[in-house]
Amino acid sequence: MATRRTFLAALATGGPLGAGAIGSPPSGNTRPPREIGFTQLRTNLPGGRHANTRTMRAMIAGLDGSAPRAIAGDLAKGPDHWTQFAGWSPDGRKAIILQGWQSPENALWEEENKSFRFQAESRLLDCWLVDLETGKRESPTATGRVSFYNSGLFYWPNEPGKLGFTALIHGESRPFQMDLDGGNKRDLSAGKNGFTYGFSGSPDGKRIAYHKDYQVYVAGADGNGAVQVKTGNPFNFGPTWSVDSQWLLFVSGQHHNCHPHLARADGGGVRKLADRGGYRGVTQFLDVFDFHDGSSDTPCWAADGQSVFFTSQVGDAVELHRARLDGTVERLTRSAPGTWHYHPTPLPSGGWLAYGSRRNGIRQIIARELETGRETQLTQMATGHGALWPHWRPGQ
Repeated sequence: MATRRTFLAALATGGPLGAGAIGSPPSGNTRPPREIGFTQLRTNLPGGRHANTRTMRAMIAGLDGSAPRAIAGDLAKGPDHWTQFAGWSPDGRKAIILQGWQSPENALWEEENKSFRFQAESRLLDCWLVDLETGKRESPTATGRVSFYNSGLFYWPNEPGKLGFTALIHGESRPFQMDLDGGNKRDLSAGKNGFTYGFSGSPDGKRIAYHKDYQVYVAGADGNGAVQVKTGNPFNFGPTWSVDSQWLLFVSGQHHNCHPHLARADGGGVRKLADRGGYRGVTQFLDVFDFHDGSSDTPCWAADGQSVFFTSQVGDAVELHRARLDGTVERLTRSAPGTWHYHPTPLPSGGWLAYGSRRNGIRQIIARELETGRETQLTQMATGHGALWPHWRPGQ
């Protein structure tokens, strides 16, 4: 999987686009069209990680074959600035966009030392909310800023006036809650040491989950009463909630040899759900050397919470699988050698699965109709370009 700085490995690279227009739903359409947000990037530019990741651009594409379009492209107009598509508001009206910057000098130091270096004078990361109908944009993490590096923005479940995010403070990643306008920021781990990542709220709004120093914890929505999910394994990563808030899904095991596990919402009842067949759990999103070795590829819940999608090594390919909660596993893809599938993401209303797929050396976004197995390729990346991290637009 990833190192202590895994939160950056989730950040990829975009293609050399002009300032794209912000799209609106077609006139007379009362619901958003079936669309997906993703990130487009260059993958083969010489110079290492930053040379490619600074080309990242947040994009939207439709299943109807409509051409992908850039979102808030002017946020990446400055030198060494980039954007990444990071999610949606629950009603699908606003896109969550990451805007990042790194100085070339710091990037060169990282390449030479093969390690991340986070300093306020050489890095900046903020989360933006972009209204696709009006074009209005705001950055709640930049309002009353608590850190120069803020990521993981999400709408707090069952509490419409709150947002969650993760801030890097004095070298530690900490979970925060705040108002929609960025006010009243509150550190949910105040006074506690440790590097927190994978922070999310349960759908019923009653609990949070995160991993700290590669151990998974559940706690009350206010951060109190934290309980460690005890697996006996040194590496535990990426907890996510089932739709009924009763179960946690995460990977557990050894670094680069970890597998989908489940635990009850109270942290008990831990059990291994499936095996990844030797898959390391990271996908390389660049065609040049990446000192961080790629982006974490974690399992996800199906829309109904009754099964889990994950990737596993089969021969010379990384294939998609579906595991029922009773441990029954179904293989979904049978691919040519050298094919990689990664980052599966279900349509919230069910019936479809989006994922990245590296075929013939090029990374594309694929949508799959689960009932029939029919695939639709949503991107047409050329050699040296890639598309990653799909996010279905809610309300479809």
